[in-house]
Amino acid sequence: MRYVNPPDSFSQEQLVAEIDDQDRLSLVELRPPQPWEFNARDPQPLKEGEVKFTYLTHACMELNFNGTIMFTDPWLTGPAFARGWWLLHEPPADWLDRLEKADFIYISHLHSDHLSYPTLELLTKRNPNIPIYVGDTSMPVFVKLKESGVTLNNINVLRFGLWHEINEDLRFMIMMDGVHPDMDTCLLVDYKGHLILNTVDCTNPNGGRLPHGVDVMLSDFAGGASGFPMTFSGGKYTEKWKEQFIKRERNKLLYYKTQVVRDVAPKVYCPFAGYFTEAHPSDMYVKTTNTKNDPATLNQMITKYSPDIRTWTPQPGAGLDLQKVIQGDKDFITPPPPGTKVFKESWDFDKYLDEINSTVDNEIFAYPEWISVYYNWCGFHSYNLVIRMIETDDNFHPIEGGYDFLVDFEGATPTYPKERPARVHNYLEMKNRIGVHRQTVLHGMFWDNLYIGFNNRISREPDTFHYLFWNHMQILLPRDPPDWKKFLEERKSMETPRKEVWKPDPVLIPGTPITANGSSASNHTTDSSSLPSHSAGSSLKWIVPAAGVAALAIGFAVWKLK
Repeated sequence: MRYVNPPDSFSQEQLVAEIDDQDRLSLVELRPPQPWEFNARDPQPLKEGEVKFTYLTHACMELNFNGTIMFTDPWLTGPAFARGWWLLHEPPADWLDRLEKADFIYISHLHSDHLSYPTLELLTKRNPNIPIYVGDTSMPVFVKLKESGVTLNNINVLRFGLWHEINEDLRFMIMMDGVHPDMDTCLLVDYKGHLILNTVDCTNPNGGRLPHGVDVMLSDFAGGASGFPMTFSGGKYTEKWKEQFIKRERNKLLYYKTQVVRDVAPKVYCPFAGYFTEAHPSDMYVKTTNTKNDPATLNQMITKYSPDIRTWTPQPGAGLDLQKVIQGDKDFITPPPPGTKVFKESWDFDKYLDEINSTVDNEIFAYPEWISVYYNWCGFHSYNLVIRMIETDDNFHPIEGGYDFLVDFEGATPTYPKERPARVHNYLEMKNRIGVHRQTVLHGMFWDNLYIGFNNRISREPDTFHYLFWNHMQILLPRDPPDWKKFLEERKSMETPRKEVWKPDPVLIPGTPITANGSSASNHTTDSSSLPSHSAGSSLKWIVPAAGVAALAIGFAVWKLK
């Protein structure tokens, strides 16, 4: 027996029906396997300095096992999720020199704050043959490697729950996430019998079954890695409601992490994989609204409820000596070298935004037919949902030359009406920054950049999360992008008329000026008052019959195990 929770969502683990001695029926969820128990090793003595950790930034840690160097999730330069996330911490100045000398790299999943192509592009210019290890997820971690233009010659995909030996002392295994097994993974490292657990972003790592008494545990902590609810408007989504919801969710996450750490009972715990900021001035609204958990607060809670667990709040360049932890030394942490900068002060915005906005004047957008070609390529259909896609400037104001259209997914293939249908239907309206939207369409990218990157604003009727839609746009899109070369050849051979205005003047893209307090000349949040009203059956102005792009939402579920 299998069950689905919530409806139309992911399948949970198999349930087994059991009848007790009083003829009572119970549905029991099987415990996930504990693969670390296979060929387990007793801890051997270590020397001081034999196992060292050095924190660089976000989820990137350098692990030195007696001269064998491992890196995790190297996001060390550039933005993530198009232009929405930027590094909070300044990585050590010699990060690239250190990274190119690594013996191997582990990358947990395909999100761009873990799989950073700007970082890997610099790395491969020096060492394209460095071994990189990823888990065998149904959505491959490097599914978009070809489109990235980065050359990596030594990618290794490992099956879950099996030890992979680096040398006689060092081995590791990759395990899946119980909630998102199609894309998320976590890591268990064994050095001479000493275990290091890195759960990264997993919602329910290994289905909730984790080794007890590991030496070191690393995990995320911050929250805020989603567009919900900051990018939503209408109905209940007032600023007060958002503030209360965010506060409540962050507190729930703190207590959940505290309990997981308590259950694992590591000798030392380090919160990482949450050090990002919405640094671009146009995202000041999100930055001020999207409050995140403080790692020091989490560590204080762990100390309060589990006083035997030591904690580390990392700073760039700081290090941890495992043997000193085992000995109980107070100086098990080495502070950053003198003069080390902790927080970033500049991010080279123009370089990356210019690259994104270079897609705006791509010729495919001269032909409105790109919309039907794109949404047919997406492959989502037979679902009672209508979306409206609106291209905007940086501050989510409709822009001359941008597209504004409807897509109806009810039938076997999408249709593109000029007005909302009269039938009862689900409706999503999304305003998308034109550069990120067109980059997503042009390269056949997942919609993470739009949604997780805070690059759109959403309203919905009714206020319902459509898992099937978002899951499709997040991980089920075709692996190869649309054939735009063929599309252009066909348009030109057929002498298809071009849209009169299909690209805005570049000076219009940045949007309205940002004031000193971080607001624009008008509100950063979605303001539907500037748009025509569109109840079911009403006329929609300025519609082009075709389609666009938007976001994703990550479901969160933690279930109890018997």
